[in-house]
Amino acid sequence: MNSDKFYKNSAILTLSNFITGFIGFAFSIVLSKKLGAEGLGLYGLIMPVYSLLICLTADGLITAVSKTCALYNSKKDYRNLNRTVKIAFIFMGLWSISVAVLVFINASNISTFFIKDIRAANALKIICPALVFIPFSAIFKGVFYGFEKFTIPAGIDILEKCIRITILLATMSLLTLNNVKGAVTAAYLALSIGEAISLIMLLLSYKIFFKRLVPIKTKVKNPLQLLVDILVISSPLCLNGFLSSILNTASTLILPRRLIAAGMSYDNALALIGKFIGMSLTTVNLPFIIVGSMMTVLIPDMSLSISKKDLWSTERRIYQVLKISFLVGLATLLVSLCIPQKLGILFYSRDDLGTMIKAAGICSFMSYASSATFGILNALGKQNVNLRNSIIVSVEGLICVAILTGIPSLNIYGYGISIILTSVTGLLINLFEIRKLCEIKFSFKSFFVFIMIGLIGYMTIKISSTIIPDSLIVFNVCISTIICFISIFYLSRFYNRISNS
Repeated sequence: MNSDKFYKNSAILTLSNFITGFIGFAFSIVLSKKLGAEGLGLYGLIMPVYSLLICLTADGLITAVSKTCALYNSKKDYRNLNRTVKIAFIFMGLWSISVAVLVFINASNISTFFIKDIRAANALKIICPALVFIPFSAIFKGVFYGFEKFTIPAGIDILEKCIRITILLATMSLLTLNNVKGAVTAAYLALSIGEAISLIMLLLSYKIFFKRLVPIKTKVKNPLQLLVDILVISSPLCLNGFLSSILNTASTLILPRRLIAAGMSYDNALALIGKFIGMSLTTVNLPFIIVGSMMTVLIPDMSLSISKKDLWSTERRIYQVLKISFLVGLATLLVSLCIPQKLGILFYSRDDLGTMIKAAGICSFMSYASSATFGILNALGKQNVNLRNSIIVSVEGLICVAILTGIPSLNIYGYGISIILTSVTGLLINLFEIRKLCEIKFSFKSFFVFIMIGLIGYMTIKISSTIIPDSLIVFNVCISTIICFISIFYLSRFYNRISNS
């Protein structure tokens, strides 16, 4: 039953996240058309700074609140749950507002000295309100995840993404934005308004949901203790995300400088970044929604298994998550290798992305399983180990980007090679830590079977993409991708049945 519930919740969240992901993907396509390669490159330079600030204000909150709420829900202790939400709301409000004010005051300095492009200043000011909205939203999402009510925040995310695209199109239609600066600022304005609307909908949903809960009489905890319960879990994750984001942001911000050192102009470097990171990597990372959905469901699921000391269920769940993550990465790799040119034409109306999408698929192959292992460590409560390993991987990535992208023959592909190296490192050191707690076995037979499944998947997508005419490019890409994913997962399931019979 627990296994069925896990897969059911994962499937529901994956479906809703796919809808959200496709809408977000459509948003990136709209951006690419409205901003152009140079504008998308500038947008991509601001985004790591924005992500870094979000890590500082909200990272670890969803995990901490969902784990805490899952335990409170199992005891029907809704009084302390509600008090936990209130104290977290007050604390995070004070903290996030302080960060937002500092960023707003220093937006010009951040643009000049860190991003090295003064055109980013207005966009940084525009996103300051979002730095306050997102932590509040994370608290409410954590509550719903802890109760395994995944459809509520997922539905709100879908609506918010639709509103965001509408706002972006309306803003760019009503205002005459003939320069990169204005267009990028408008894109981040749409993001901030979308986050505000999302917060309002989450707050209303929480109010309605909580009224239906009937609490039992329990001892009311001290507010300080409730806050400590949240911070004990969220602080290491926040520190982890913040330090890792600092290093990842540094990698992104030095990227144009290293490309210039390799002999490119600044405008060409921005355009190359936009095509590889903003378009190609975005395309191959779309199926990561499946892995991300599992990680969201995994945290409250494994928290209850660990609290019951059910080691067998924990080991089985870890193996399932690793296997599915690897299969998703394998299917994504095959699609990017077989129809890269068609993907570039379909999504971005560009015929110069084929090689980049193929390279991005190779780069991201191991990152699917590697990312899953970081999520597993979080679910196991190994936040300190996760912090250490994340810093190791991020430092390695920064060094690799600094060295490899400065080589003229590699240029932007050096960034891709750094993804491969860091993914392999992260996977190995995380598996080493996981196997200290749980017995995870890998055999040569399983490795051989995965190779055979990959070859069959490669043939199916090649055949289907050849049979369907290129004039029906939407049908060609969709059917070929679906057939590839279905064949890989069906063959894996068929092999499991034979092995267990």
